[in-house]
Amino acid sequence: MRFASSIFQNKSFLVPEGISIIENGTYYPISHFAVFEPQPIDHSYIPSHELLTFLNGRHLLIDEIPFPLEQLHDHYMNGYLQIEAGIQLISSKHTCLRCGNSEAFGFYPCARCKCSNCRYCRKCIKMGRVSSCSPLYFSPASSLTYPPTLLNWNGELSHGQNKASDQVKLAIQKNERLLVWAVCGSGKTEVLFKGLEQAIYENKTICIATPRTDVVLELLPRLRKAFPTIAISGLYGGSDDPLSPFIISTTHQLIRYKDCFDVMIIDEVDAFPYEYDPSLQYAVDKARKNNGALVYLTATPSRKILKQVKDNALPYVRIPVRYHGYPLPAPKFTWVGNWRKHIRKGKLPSVLLKWIEQQFHEKKPVMLFVPSIKLAERIHSLFEEVQVDCETVHSEDADRVEKVMRFRNRNYRLLLTTTILERGVTIENVSIGVLGAEADIFTESSLVQIAGRAGRSEKYPEGEVALFHYGKTNDMLLAFRHIKSMNVEADNRGWLKGKGVYGVKK
Repeated sequence: MRFASSIFQNKSFLVPEGISIIENGTYYPISHFAVFEPQPIDHSYIPSHELLTFLNGRHLLIDEIPFPLEQLHDHYMNGYLQIEAGIQLISSKHTCLRCGNSEAFGFYPCARCKCSNCRYCRKCIKMGRVSSCSPLYFSPASSLTYPPTLLNWNGELSHGQNKASDQVKLAIQKNERLLVWAVCGSGKTEVLFKGLEQAIYENKTICIATPRTDVVLELLPRLRKAFPTIAISGLYGGSDDPLSPFIISTTHQLIRYKDCFDVMIIDEVDAFPYEYDPSLQYAVDKARKNNGALVYLTATPSRKILKQVKDNALPYVRIPVRYHGYPLPAPKFTWVGNWRKHIRKGKLPSVLLKWIEQQFHEKKPVMLFVPSIKLAERIHSLFEEVQVDCETVHSEDADRVEKVMRFRNRNYRLLLTTTILERGVTIENVSIGVLGAEADIFTESSLVQIAGRAGRSEKYPEGEVALFHYGKTNDMLLAFRHIKSMNVEADNRGWLKGKGVYGVKK
């Protein structure tokens, strides 16, 4: 789009091409204008409730807004909407204001601004093209009032959960930052309940962000059950939930928000792709209000986060024990030889087959993690040849949610998976195996998370975790020590039940 600049009552404003306010005006791509201030609110103007509700706290391209340009311009002129160039020159670098990218750009002949080499952002192109002539529209989040709400949860928090819950509530009240460092299966969701109840009581906008759709789908029914009178929206690719002031979202979807949320909770903050993608971190930061509370949740903090903790730059609370009080299952190392050679020859390692048979004999389903999609598909066919009923899931599998549900319902006993299921999945009494645990993809944090799938149920707390390897790695040893240190800390605090995996007894 092209815009012209004009002045009215000593205040400059922009006019999009096609609206006949400026005769014979000179029109340029919006990025031509270095600075343009928001218009003052005219309280005599009656804005569209539907438009402001749709744009409330959102940051959208014009093609994403189902309202006519003239109506958008009227609201901009009367101070109810703001606009900004999608790509701006910041510190001498072209920067996409939607995703923060300042490196990956392309050029194309643009019909809208009539430029033969209009710059566009390649980083967030899948979410709609932001170019040098693209205006981004947004409306600052307005105040809201939730209906009367009571937490619908009668469970009892453990000692560790209770301490963390109080810290979360305090961080939300004071709009502070907090890391909740809690072992897999500690009940992190329940730890949030008191803080979320407080946020609702204070009429704060809330976002629980997570890197993966699977986790959104896991959290939605639990939060809706806990807060049945509150509309909670799930946002992920392909979702169609109506918008609400309380959302559970993938981090990708937050690219379409700006200065919206009073409370931002990032679940699995160290997970792929969030940990490795600056644009997702930018999107989360942009979506949170400047003075909003920020709570990180993870069992395996990254080095970057741990450095902040060490430097006393990030307050934290640690939960070293699961909600049921039993120790974390420690992984057992099993040498399996040159397993890749076996697979190439069309054979499964005998030690792996014997272990799986033993789990089946004990009526336990098995999740077997493998290093890659290609290997998962090949190993699947080998299990079928030996008449082991199984299913395979990975990041490119559109049916993985349904397959996990069928596995949870015991439709089959073996589920092959890549690291896509290392987090956010709970299967009762499952045994965990990792074939090729020495592979680079199985980092310390990955192995800790994978081991955390076992023993999560109070009914079956002593899970089985087997790492089948062709040589131990530092990451395998670090994962073992990580789990051991949490069990020891929990025991020292007097929070463990039963006999631990290291002979610890309470």
